[in-house]
Amino acid sequence: MLGYIVKSVELRTRAVMFRLYNALVRAHLAEQKAAVEKKFLEDRRMRPPDFIIPLRSHTVWERMEVKLSCTVQGYPKPEVKWYKNGVPLEAPFPQPWKYNLQRKFGLHTLEIRRCTTQDSGEYKVVLTSPLGQSSSYATVLVNVSSAVFNMFRQNTFFLYLYRAPALVKEADFQTTFPPSFAKEGESLSLCCLFSSTLLPYQQGVIWLKDGLPVTESKGVEILNTSLSSTLSVNKVYKEHEGVYTVRLPSMTGAKEHSAYVYVKDASAAVPGAPGAPLDVRCSDVQKDYVFVTWKPPSADGSSAVLGYYVDRCDIGTGEWVQCNETPQRLCHYPVQGLQENRIYQFRVRAVNRSGVGRPSKSSAAVTTCDPAKASRVMVVKVDTGKEIIITKDQLEGEVRVPLPPTDVCASMVTDSYITLSWTEPDPRGREPLNYYVEKSIAGSNSWQMANLDTSVNSLRFPEFALQKGKSYVFRVRSVNKYGVSDPSEPSEPVSLREKIAPPPPPHGVLASRDTNTSVVLQWEPPKQAQEVIGYYIYSCEVGTDNWVTVNNKPATGTRFTVHGLTPNKKYVFRVKSVSAAGVSDYSEESTPLTVKAAISLPSPPSGVALLNCGSNDMVIGWRLPANNGGDAVRGYFVDQMDVSEGIWHEVNVKPIAKRIFQVHHLQEGQFYRFRVFAMNIVGTGKPSKPSDPFLCEEWKMPEPGCPYDVVPREVRRNSLVLLWEKPLYCGHSPVTSYLVEMCSGEGADNWEALMEEPTDKTYFKVSGLEAGEIYKFRVSAVNSAGVGQPSLPSEEIRAEAKPGVKDIEIGVDEDGFIFLAFETPEMNDSSQFVWTKNYRDAIDSGRARIESTDNKSKLTFTNPSEQDLGLYTVEISDINDISSSITFTDKDLERLLDLSWQVRNPLIGLKSGWTVEVFERGDVRLSLRVEPLSPAAELKLIFNDKQITSTPNRKVNFDRASGLVEVLIDPFSEADEGSYTAQLRDGRAKNQFTLVLVDEKFRQTLAQSRSNKRDWTRKQGPYFLEFMSWKVTEDCEVVFSCKATNTKKETSLKWSKDGREIPKIDYNPQTGISSLTMPQIMKKDVGMYKAVLSDDRGEDVSVIELLDEEFERLQKDLCRQCALSASPLAVQSTAEGFKLYCSLKYFLDYMKTSWYFKEKRMDSGARTRSGSSSQKVWIEILNPTESDKGKYTLEMFDGRETHKRTLDLSGQAFADAMTEYQRLKQAALAEKNRAKVTKGLPDVVAIMEDKSLCLTCFLAGDPAPEVFWLKNDREIVSGAQYKITVEPGCSSIIINCVSAADSGKYSIFVRNKYGSETVDVTVSVYKHGEMPAEGAVEM
Repeated sequence: MLGYIVKSVELRTRAVMFRLYNALVRAHLAEQKAAVEKKFLEDRRMRPPDFIIPLRSHTVWERMEVKLSCTVQGYPKPEVKWYKNGVPLEAPFPQPWKYNLQRKFGLHTLEIRRCTTQDSGEYKVVLTSPLGQSSSYATVLVNVSSAVFNMFRQNTFFLYLYRAPALVKEADFQTTFPPSFAKEGESLSLCCLFSSTLLPYQQGVIWLKDGLPVTESKGVEILNTSLSSTLSVNKVYKEHEGVYTVRLPSMTGAKEHSAYVYVKDASAAVPGAPGAPLDVRCSDVQKDYVFVTWKPPSADGSSAVLGYYVDRCDIGTGEWVQCNETPQRLCHYPVQGLQENRIYQFRVRAVNRSGVGRPSKSSAAVTTCDPAKASRVMVVKVDTGKEIIITKDQLEGEVRVPLPPTDVCASMVTDSYITLSWTEPDPRGREPLNYYVEKSIAGSNSWQMANLDTSVNSLRFPEFALQKGKSYVFRVRSVNKYGVSDPSEPSEPVSLREKIAPPPPPHGVLASRDTNTSVVLQWEPPKQAQEVIGYYIYSCEVGTDNWVTVNNKPATGTRFTVHGLTPNKKYVFRVKSVSAAGVSDYSEESTPLTVKAAISLPSPPSGVALLNCGSNDMVIGWRLPANNGGDAVRGYFVDQMDVSEGIWHEVNVKPIAKRIFQVHHLQEGQFYRFRVFAMNIVGTGKPSKPSDPFLCEEWKMPEPGCPYDVVPREVRRNSLVLLWEKPLYCGHSPVTSYLVEMCSGEGADNWEALMEEPTDKTYFKVSGLEAGEIYKFRVSAVNSAGVGQPSLPSEEIRAEAKPGVKDIEIGVDEDGFIFLAFETPEMNDSSQFVWTKNYRDAIDSGRARIESTDNKSKLTFTNPSEQDLGLYTVEISDINDISSSITFTDKDLERLLDLSWQVRNPLIGLKSGWTVEVFERGDVRLSLRVEPLSPAAELKLIFNDKQITSTPNRKVNFDRASGLVEVLIDPFSEADEGSYTAQLRDGRAKNQFTLVLVDEKFRQTLAQSRSNKRDWTRKQGPYFLEFMSWKVTEDCEVVFSCKATNTKKETSLKWSKDGREIPKIDYNPQTGISSLTMPQIMKKDVGMYKAVLSDDRGEDVSVIELLDEEFERLQKDLCRQCALSASPLAVQSTAEGFKLYCSLKYFLDYMKTSWYFKEKRMDSGARTRSGSSSQKVWIEILNPTESDKGKYTLEMFDGRETHKRTLDLSGQAFADAMTEYQRLKQAALAEKNRAKVTKGLPDVVAIMEDKSLCLTCFLAGDPAPEVFWLKNDREIVSGAQYKITVEPGCSSIIINCVSAADSGKYSIFVRNKYGSETVDVTVSVYKHGEMPAEGAVEM
């Protein structure tokens, strides 16, 4: 009993221990599996460090606080470090109350309390993790309060101590990038230069695109230096189009410059094909499903876009595969059938009737995965501090056959497919699930499988095989390895949508002026604009049909600035709406608009000067505004200020038209300042700078006052013309002349005289300027009392020509009038052309008339003479820097009057002179061609001083519309020799043209006419269309051939050589080709070959003489073809050495061959032996050694050129050849010394009984062979019956007194160490009276 109890306790203990062990094992396995799952999830969560929200710059006042914040992401969690001007900010801080670092849920904040100017600078956050590093920058600017600033301004000591960064001159933009144009696939670089070195707080230069920061990536590089910032894109796509902005931090906030970058379509892959789509994106990523969207291209090509092909690329394979067989019309597509946990990229190609266009830029890479997997994971923390990851799959291990899915519905319905979605069953079980999708016409309850050919592993399925007009319901079944679930509840009935039409076009397109090269375009969106994602814009120059795409990335607003237009050209514009259904039709065209700068307020006048002064009045003058704002200045307003009062007062209420004004009611002895406002149609601009203080005191000095209105005109690289007005105050005597002074260099004041003698004119041409240099000028008037005060200096002017400005053109128009013409590159609406003579005199309307159209003006002289000679100038009334001049000289007058006479008395122009043509029948055509004439044109044809008309033998044709004159002569004879003259008249125009057809030219024409006539007569019967010729084929055969035509059934064709008929020729009567093929040409084939073609209409003969030079030429061609057929050099090992050979079709002795070894010619000698056969050329190298290793060349000269074949006999090739040579050499030696029978026995020997038979053999071999005689394969021993003798080189056997028993097969067997040989003989013994066997040798 006790034993039973002990045993039962032991069994229970073992059972408990076993259960504990199993529990520990399961826990260990679960922990291992959880660790694997955790690592997988951690790997999935791996993200490089990045900023969700980067740092932002701040500008604050002193003693305020500022917070710098950023939100970061990344797994594993990145380490965060703060820096100020490159120095780390780490606790403990020197001033703990000043800085406060906080970190909460990825939000990192640096708080700076009671800011001072020392806190200004660049702050940086650096994120570091095993996956990389990322940085974000921000600038903090602490402005000085006004009270402190005033204290600094008054006390330089405090300024020196404090050194506020705001008082340091900061950098600004010096040069920037304009609107740029790039092409797909090319590179792009945008650069801006700064005016000085960037200060520390300006280091954070930021680039933005469409308002979003540009980050460096593969293909996009940002290079910031202390003096510049550059953005470079290695390969441009249409996605890179947009507004690019560079932002420069400053004390008062950021300074920005923006410009639009246009990206043009690359050249079409197929002519007429559409452009590439753009902005390809992926969404709703599942295990085997991705939804792809894109935007349509702006360029349809030669026809409308029919649809799109979507391509996918598995990053692991790198191969692009087309996803859809038929083009997808809408700009989105569900891609099914992908593999789980693979990385894919997608691209799209547009297709129209011309073909498939270029592919779009690839989408961002996506990884196919189960998006709901993370929701099925639970993390359990245990007491030991560890974490156990448990998935719902582990808890649902008891589920076998899965439950049906739920919530089956149509998540997307289009006109071509329906996308279904559903929720996986809960619980779903441990085993992987896939799904069966079934469809049925609503109300029929007839279900069929929708995914027969496709495995569905995710919760999405697009169904394309649907009929329009029918309503469908869908249900889904879950499937795992245990079975198939019941069907889900059917979805709601759904049917395909009607065809989704592209959006309607916008309307109300309005273009307005912006700059000289750009236009602002505005439009109204379509009424149904909910699905519109942007707009494409198109421009066309008026008068052409060349529509150009402006933007290749849809513009999102209804306002767009079009750049890159030609100044002063008229354009019209139209717009298309863009949606996922495609692009709309074109909108209506905008009103034509000339590209000009928009009208704005004029700039301030300048150079306010005192021109004359009385006791209580002053006369002041001023210069034109530098920019009139695009409209003529309509007048000026003047303000005055008594210096003692310091208050400005209006002088005039109504605008002044001139730039000279007399101010009255002034107090003598007082100082006054003046300023001037310019006014145009827009309004009144800003005032000029106040003038210097002028003393109101009557002028009584004897010298003249200052000239005024000193302006440069006709500015070129090395010269300009200076104009000025006479002084209003002349002094005590009239002004007699003027002095001109010049100052070079920006801001310089070193004046020097330009002339040795003063000029009496009010203009002066300055020459010898340095291109690109800056100059100023001033003028002083001279009278008898001396030199007066100088004028105000002119505006600084750079010696360079304005782009597009041309010189005045002088010429004669189509009516014979002499004219001067000028075309301006720039013109405002109010601009006018102003023509003058000698810069001052108006044009006499009785001697010349002026006509102006658009940007062109023309001055035409009515009756030019010497009175019209002189200097003519033209300028634009309200554009100061456009002018030109020309001097009309007596030489020009003489030349142009002569040209005018030619225009008014024109000559008929000649297109092609007399030509002589001989036709096939021997008739001759004489012809010339002039410019087209009117129907009233007249022709006189003179032959040898006599007028001729059309006759049957000499026909004359005159086609006025084409200007053709021709004479047809048949027959052509000696009577037609002479000169032919065609005299033409058409209104005022006339001319004559002569052909001299005499002497050698006539004889050649006559001979060719007679030859052609004979040839034409020959061709009335059978004749050779192609005479006999030969050619060498690729097979090195010589083929003689000729081609006959105009034959009939009775026509015969015979070939002969040297008078002997050639019987076998090939002749095809249908093609007329006859040929003779010679596989090999020899000396015997030399001779004359003739073919005769004949019938009752006549005969024709074709001959070729294959002699001398012709035969040599044939040999050369044949040698060339044989040389071309030569195979590469090969090596063959022999017992004597190497044999290098080349195979040919066949070899001719005419071909010269030479062998070279290492570029050195090889001749036959003791170790070399060359030779040839009919199809091979070779050279033998006897007893080769290592010195024979190298390059061998065979040169074959065919009489014209050299053909080479080479072989590099070195390395393994030489080693293999040498090994084979050694083997063959040993084999030859063994064969030579092998034991052999040199003179053997007859096959059968017959001998009579009782006679003695002697069989003798001669032997060879070294060493001497052993000899054995055999009978019926058994060795014979020498004795009484058989006597065997062996001597050097010989062995015999004697059979004494033979009998019938001695008949049989006898053999001699010889051998030594190199080999052996056996020779057999049959011995036939016959009796007395019998005949020996037939064929036996009787002994």
